[in-house]
Amino acid sequence: MANQKYEAFVKVAETGSFKEAAGELGYTQAGVSYLVGALEKELGMPLLVRDYGGAHPTADGADLLPWVQEACGADRRLAARAAELRHLEGGSVRVAAFTSTAIQWLPGMAREFERLHPAVDLDIVCMDDQDRLEEMVWDGEADVGFAVLPVKRALHAVPLARDPLLVVVAPDHPLAGADRFPASALAGEPYVRLESGVHSEMDELFRRNGVEPRARFTIDSDYAVMSLVSAGLGFSVLPALILGNAPFPLASLPPEVPTDREIALCMRSEETASAATRTFAEVAEGWVKREA
Repeated sequence: MANQKYEAFVKVAETGSFKEAAGELGYTQAGVSYLVGALEKELGMPLLVRDYGGAHPTADGADLLPWVQEACGADRRLAARAAELRHLEGGSVRVAAFTSTAIQWLPGMAREFERLHPAVDLDIVCMDDQDRLEEMVWDGEADVGFAVLPVKRALHAVPLARDPLLVVVAPDHPLAGADRFPASALAGEPYVRLESGVHSEMDELFRRNGVEPRARFTIDSDYAVMSLVSAGLGFSVLPALILGNAPFPLASLPPEVPTDREIALCMRSEETASAATRTFAEVAEGWVKREA
């Protein structure tokens, strides 16, 4: 118990004896007497009348007894609930994920996690703006989040996988069957840019290939980008992860200078994360190693 003084007072009041209370609590009789005396001093009033044959509550003690019993009960319920959470018998984990991880990874991870820990609820939020996603994890709106490294905030990050960035074109594009998409085409052809908040890891591909793209459209939806590219309105750069089971006919190929992004699972602090959150991170990491 967090408050042994409360427990000692309740047990003496219930048994009518310091000796019996000491036996039930596993204390010495002097120890129980000390605890009750300390509580009386703390509250500023006598709680028990000590008789030669035992003890019974004073009027004030009888008035306060239900309150102390309730405090003891709340303490026990708190301890029980904490034990449940430690053993993953309850609780929840809120996961923030950008579109490609939400589509390609989370279904498998969620199935495995729920099979292992069916009493823990998973709450999934889709967020493609990485700055906002980091903010959600930092502020506690999400317990964990999938992010692209490096992150701007001082989050605890668990690297999961490297995801190649690919150039996508319509199936009938002249370069659709090429081994590489040349830097000259990156600079000269119309570009359908995916806008994902203020952070865009796609820009790194152009930096590494030493070109400035000629953006024709800027859209904040992966699938809208795919639709425009499939219709022959330009090329785009998308991560390999989002291209799995793409809903539009596309051809994908690496750029002249290969580029990838590193995906990690982030939390505010590993030390202060709940048991359920840490366990989800372990399941996610194991799943990626086996399946991705």
